[in-house]
Amino acid sequence: MSETIRLVIADDHPVVRDGLRAMLDTQPDIDVIGEASTGAEALSMARALRPDLVLMDLQMPELDGASATERIRAEHEDVQVLILTTYDTDADISRAVEAGATGYLLKDARREDLFSAIRLAARGESVLSPGVASRVLGRMRAPAEEALSSREIEVLGAVARGLTNREVARELHVSEATVKTHLLHVFAKLGVDDRTAAVTVALERGIIRLNRPQI
Repeated sequence: MSETIRLVIADDHPVVRDGLRAMLDTQPDIDVIGEASTGAEALSMARALRPDLVLMDLQMPELDGASATERIRAEHEDVQVLILTTYDTDADISRAVEAGATGYLLKDARREDLFSAIRLAARGESVLSPGVASRVLGRMRAPAEEALSSREIEVLGAVARGLTNREVARELHVSEATVKTHLLHVFAKLGVDDRTAAVTVALERGIIRLNRPQI
């Protein structure tokens, strides 16, 4: 990486991109070389421009932020991705980290913290918002019998979207029996007896969220 950080902003809201660019343009060592309004555009720009860092929103049309992150990191190990989002559920954090994101920052961060996170992430150093770090540490410290696995969170998220066990199995490329087993483990860990209660508790605890419709 050169002394100047070459950065692409990926967010589906023009006003957010404009605000981020205005802030980042005040920093002499950060050069915004592109803006993407979809996950697919972010992937294309990563291929064409080879930035040092992509500042990525999670909720994106065409290709969501985590999926775009995974593909960018798979194709270009030298292109770092810093997630900048409003979402801080276990499911969102897990997906982003597993996709290869270098950092995870919330949109309520102070501008100084954003600048610092960009510089750290561009060097390949992991960076998390304080609230996100607390969630990650809390999950790591939770007894193994209480913490939901990434797969269990994924299954529960699909159930929250209204999918049947058969549909979840098809989407995740596993057997229906495997889905039922994951759900039984979820019920035991959350102290509930059925799918509806599991989804309700998971939403209340911030383990999963319901996706907002695309605008």
